[in-house]
Amino acid sequence: MTMRPTPFVPLALACVALWCGATGAAFQRSDAFPESRHHPAIRYGSTKPSDVIAQLNARLERGELTLAYEPGGRGYLKAVLAALGVAPSSQTLVYSGTSLQASYISEKNPRAIYFNDNVSVAWIRGAPLLELAAQDPKLGTVFYQLSQTESASPRASRMETCLSCHLSWDTRAVPGVFVLTTFPRRTTNDYANGGISDHREPVDRRYGGWYVTGAKVPPRHMGNQPLIGPHALPPEKTAPPAPLATLAGTDLVRDIGDYLTPTSDIAALVVFEHQLHAMNLMTRASWEHRLVGGADADAPVGPAQEPSLMPRVREAVDELADYLLFVDEVPLGTVQGNSGFAEWFAAQGPKDPQGRSLRELKLEGRVMRYPLSYTIYSLAFDGMPPAVRQATYRRLWQVLTSSRPEPKYKHLTAADRRAAIEILRATKSDLPSVFEQTLAAR
Repeated sequence: MTMRPTPFVPLALACVALWCGATGAAFQRSDAFPESRHHPAIRYGSTKPSDVIAQLNARLERGELTLAYEPGGRGYLKAVLAALGVAPSSQTLVYSGTSLQASYISEKNPRAIYFNDNVSVAWIRGAPLLELAAQDPKLGTVFYQLSQTESASPRASRMETCLSCHLSWDTRAVPGVFVLTTFPRRTTNDYANGGISDHREPVDRRYGGWYVTGAKVPPRHMGNQPLIGPHALPPEKTAPPAPLATLAGTDLVRDIGDYLTPTSDIAALVVFEHQLHAMNLMTRASWEHRLVGGADADAPVGPAQEPSLMPRVREAVDELADYLLFVDEVPLGTVQGNSGFAEWFAAQGPKDPQGRSLRELKLEGRVMRYPLSYTIYSLAFDGMPPAVRQATYRRLWQVLTSSRPEPKYKHLTAADRRAAIEILRATKSDLPSVFEQTLAAR
């Protein structure tokens, strides 16, 4: 596994440090987008988005939808989740102060995050805003806020101030979202330590600043403990936390009944952290191609046509394909949620004639039953330029059908590779013609 550098910065300055990296030193990294988001090929701020929040606003404007307001603190939360098709069981709870509304967040009052494939919604009890992040097919992650004050015409408004934290090396210098693990400090004057968490990060370093609940949780992780105090030790010296099935009946969160569920489900956490980096890689690959493709970046590509890509675009496509194939995934152990998220998530499909789906969770040893990411069905993937999307498919085919796979693909068994191809054939209609070839017996 390739180890990634761990940020080591004062917590109050973390956002500034990440932002500076994205706008200056990112030019020195081949795996980060090299231009400004304001480049004429991108026009992030001046381009009208078409993501699910923009669509929600349009429905509200046309009078096709209204949002019911719930007094007592939740405001528009339940109405927004219902309108966007986001399950309350996806709730995860984070108490590190890493939000636009950080002053409202504490261990007793964590921020609740809900998500599906295309959008995430964050609610903080007592805070004036709902925070939303949607994956736009062309722009990447677009950030919004919705006032929690009752209104006759509620609308989500776009925010770019979020990019002071959400455009960094870790997002590949494109607007993106991530799960951050924050390790405890002895005092508020000490430097914050931690980093980005996804399926490549050792489990015993994940979830600092998060609550972690479930029927089975990892024996070692960094969640469920105060962020400040004399207990603060490096991850390798931190004592294993006590298993926590639910936050109900504990005194960790004040009035847990105010939340939609009493859980911060481990199954939702491992899915969420995997998904976010996949989206960032899709945005980076798309932006790299738009940078060199100009007006022709979205030109159609025939199913038999092999796209010709510039080296930087090819590099971004290969990185994306590897991530979709769970290269460098660390052993997960056995985990099991108990909020209903795993069942809801798997039911979203699509499925092949044998009932198989890339959304089947394994949660034993690895996250997914089939080691090919379900994010291949997302609006982000379908919105990539045709050449980038077709090149990604072709790279997946190349890896999945290789008779002598590279060592980094040793986790892909013959059965895994065949199943992934067969599921793709049955559930994706835009595959290149190479997927029509007969699979060799294995």
